[in-house]
Amino acid sequence: MRQKLLVVLLVAVLTGALAGCAANKEEKTGQGGAGNQESGENGSGDSQKITVVLDWTPNTNHTGLYVAEAEGYFRDAGLEVEIVQPPEDGAVALVASGKAQFGISFQDSMMPAVTGEDALPIEAVAAVLQHNTSGIVSRKGDGIDTPKGLEGKKYATWDLDIEKATLKQVVEKDGGDFNKVELIPSTVTDEVSALKSKSVDAIWIFYGWAGIATEVAGLETDYFAFRDIDPVFDYYTPVIIGNQNWLKENKETAKTFLGAVKKGYEFAIDNVDEAADILCQAAPELDKEMVLASQEYMAGQYQAEADQWGYIDPERWNAFYGWISEKGLSEEEIPEDTGFTNEYLE
Repeated sequence: MRQKLLVVLLVAVLTGALAGCAANKEEKTGQGGAGNQESGENGSGDSQKITVVLDWTPNTNHTGLYVAEAEGYFRDAGLEVEIVQPPEDGAVALVASGKAQFGISFQDSMMPAVTGEDALPIEAVAAVLQHNTSGIVSRKGDGIDTPKGLEGKKYATWDLDIEKATLKQVVEKDGGDFNKVELIPSTVTDEVSALKSKSVDAIWIFYGWAGIATEVAGLETDYFAFRDIDPVFDYYTPVIIGNQNWLKENKETAKTFLGAVKKGYEFAIDNVDEAADILCQAAPELDKEMVLASQEYMAGQYQAEADQWGYIDPERWNAFYGWISEKGLSEEEIPEDTGFTNEYLE
């Protein structure tokens, strides 16, 4: 409840704060945030302006977007796309407010925004990765190569309900006692440094970035993925979300945008080195060795065994939200097919 209230409040603040800017933009372009933009595409021939909000600083989750920009896929599709950094509470609020058409989010963290009477007008429209690549990393030899090994160890927690319920389930499924895990507030900004300093024993990471970082740094680690312990945790993270109102009024533009993004990720799958270079050009602050190593790993994750990039399997999506309902982690039972659509994929 607290998380939903914060998101709703931030949406209101963003909507008010940006209203003046939006009005000026409408006067100049005839386009109003999440309003109908199809007329511009079919009438004057002007490029359609689309804003995409990242979930974090640029990384290999986002490579397909930067490739689509650099290789001209957006331009060729008649789109003018701006990729922007997120506000403090992520992309959900900005997309829900209508000030961005698309953003990057996660099935677990977007749940409070898409459920209940005050659900926000957002939905996932494409899977960036086909599988959940997150899990627990620890120093090699500390005995945390399985969830039970977390007993008596320091785990850096964000103190989120879904996070702790996930950890509890995998620990108990492995025969452990979750009450014996020492939960300490997470102050981790660099997983390698945190593990080396022994300020923490175990960290929840996404292997494609933080896990690869430990490899590049030469730090030997143990790791287990949540989906390997329980298939219910093979949910979708990250995903591209869209503003539902804008999507309904701009179906063809939405399909065109996702088609260009799809080409970007397919390029990244087939051209690892070039894709890494494009990301580094877009974000020169990134370490090139790290990006290349991550890009090599991610090439096998973007589409994996799916027939096409971006597809969201309803069975897996519903299984995770069903688990959330079963554990009482949502305000009410979540109906099937809540919060996602494959309608705009081609």
